[in-house]
Amino acid sequence: MTEGRFLVGLGLVVAVALVLSGVSPYDRSTWLLEVAPVLIVAPVLMATRRRFPLTPLLYGLIALHALILIGGGTYTYARVPLGHWLQDLLELARNPYDKIGHFAQGFVPALAAREILLGGSHVQGRIMAAFLSICVAAAISAWYELIEWWAALALGQGAYEFLGTQGDIWDTQSDMFFALIGACCAMGLLARCQDRQMAVLAVRHQP
Repeated sequence: MTEGRFLVGLGLVVAVALVLSGVSPYDRSTWLLEVAPVLIVAPVLMATRRRFPLTPLLYGLIALHALILIGGGTYTYARVPLGHWLQDLLELARNPYDKIGHFAQGFVPALAAREILLGGSHVQGRIMAAFLSICVAAAISAWYELIEWWAALALGQGAYEFLGTQGDIWDTQSDMFFALIGACCAMGLLARCQDRQMAVLAVRHQP
């Protein structure tokens, strides 16, 4: 499969999932809040595709993250069937799907930050790039928790499904912790694969 077809395929999968999820979500306002990042990021990726192309690895992970967000928006995070299955399997006290989302919230942005830092020659050393990428992911996670707080203040009880705390008083802290774990895992597991794909991109887009 060529890279172009791969990207078109990813786009179609995300677009179809987004449309289907919007037909009859559990809560319309929660759906809009949860899928908002997809609606914002997708046009940005299309606009920058030629000027600053990303690796297939990163495009694939962004699409996966989009599907996680869409799933959370469709059912609300506390009601996603996959989370209920994991809750029963692992004998947990609550639906853990939101933790999958926050893990991805650290994992994917960390790799995106790393690719921008190294691909744009903003940082030279791999260690510093990893450190800064983890910091960026942690900052995004913290910013998202602030958005949830502001939404709760603005919407009152209507923000309950968006917050998805499920009665956990430490939900905010554990969300950021899972994002931090995701960022660290991304650096440890996929940095070399990303480097190889970035090298191919660099050769392909030489002037």
